[in-house]
Amino acid sequence: MPDTHDFILIAVIAIGTAATRFLPFLLFPANKKRPRWLLRLSKVLPAASIAMLVVYCLKDVHVTELQGFLPEVISLAVVALLHLWKRQSLLSIGGGTICYMLLVQQVF
Repeated sequence: MPDTHDFILIAVIAIGTAATRFLPFLLFPANKKRPRWLLRLSKVLPAASIAMLVVYCLKDVHVTELQGFLPEVISLAVVALLHLWKRQSLLSIGGGTICYMLLVQQVF
């Protein structure tokens, strides 16, 4: 049976989620010019996020054995080629994930 602590926790999470969704619209209305730092951040952050994900995904790769790095390298190439070809993130990520899973489970 849920107690008071659970309801407070749910309320805090709901308020925090709502605040992160609505606060940007209150701080930066559509009819107002956006600050330069925000425009710069909006250009740099997507590439930085992808770079961080690539580093995180490849941090445990063992280059001393073939099964340790070949599936990752092939899948990374598939992601890069799909993205250069179609420029659709979902297709690139999905294609790379499917390629990696097939390589790990069926080939290596």
